[in-house]
Amino acid sequence: MTPALTVLGSTNMDLVAYVAAAPRRGETVAGREFRTVPGGKGANQAVAAARAGGAVTMIGAVGEDDFGLRLRFALRESGVQTSGLRTVAGPSGTAHIVVDDDGGNAIVVVPGANAALTALTAEDEARIAASGALLLQLEVPMEGVIAGARAARAHGVTTVLTPAPARPLPPELLALTDLLVPNEHEAETLTGHSDPHRAAAALLDQVPAVVITLGASGSLYAARSTEPFVVPALRVAAVDTTAAGDTFVGALAVAAGEGRPMHEAMAWASAASALSVQRPGASASMPTRAEIDELYARNN
Repeated sequence: MTPALTVLGSTNMDLVAYVAAAPRRGETVAGREFRTVPGGKGANQAVAAARAGGAVTMIGAVGEDDFGLRLRFALRESGVQTSGLRTVAGPSGTAHIVVDDDGGNAIVVVPGANAALTALTAEDEARIAASGALLLQLEVPMEGVIAGARAARAHGVTTVLTPAPARPLPPELLALTDLLVPNEHEAETLTGHSDPHRAAAALLDQVPAVVITLGASGSLYAARSTEPFVVPALRVAAVDTTAAGDTFVGALAVAAGEGRPMHEAMAWASAASALSVQRPGASASMPTRAEIDELYARNN
């Protein structure tokens, strides 16, 4: 059965400059390429999940500019349902990204229209209620994130939260979260522990299950009353890691929604992420289900 997923989050146009090495403070460097690519953590997760085989609805906001039109079109082209994507006055959100030759990145996000996503409409709540899972991130106002989590809990919908950009989280949001998916740096911000295993143990005092992504080291799963385990990452040459985490979360939500065991779901999501880092851009780098299945089958 195709998992029904709703994503509540940001839509940004990514303005990406590719350089040999990122500039230090006060330094100017020459770039070799520039691209505008549809992105935003919410839209990225929506596209990743749709390409991985989910039936995905997006709740978000774009501006009354050309970027807004392009962002809406890009989501539709990827198979995402956009009736919950509102258009508001002013510019769309943007992310200004520098990608170096090692595939690392530095990002400045300007929220734009995303700042308007502070509450749900009745139609938004109905979209969430019709889903198996709600995917949340932190590039929209906290009021909107909490409103989405409340709606999900009220309707028995699983809430998957990516706590990025990293910041302290309100206790209410953590209490409404079923699966928390931070990277290791976000996990350290939330707990003060640099060791992922200690961070996961601390987070289980606040949420029932955690997946911490560890970059090239894979991902760590921990849940109450079960033994934690690590799923290794596939070894690939990274070109651009911009959307690797969002690709992982979108694919993980699809696999979990299909009822796969968590170890298998994480390995499948890892294959999706491995494909994405070998391509430039955010949403443009995200693989199809057939591509994920092929790589997963070759390595499992």
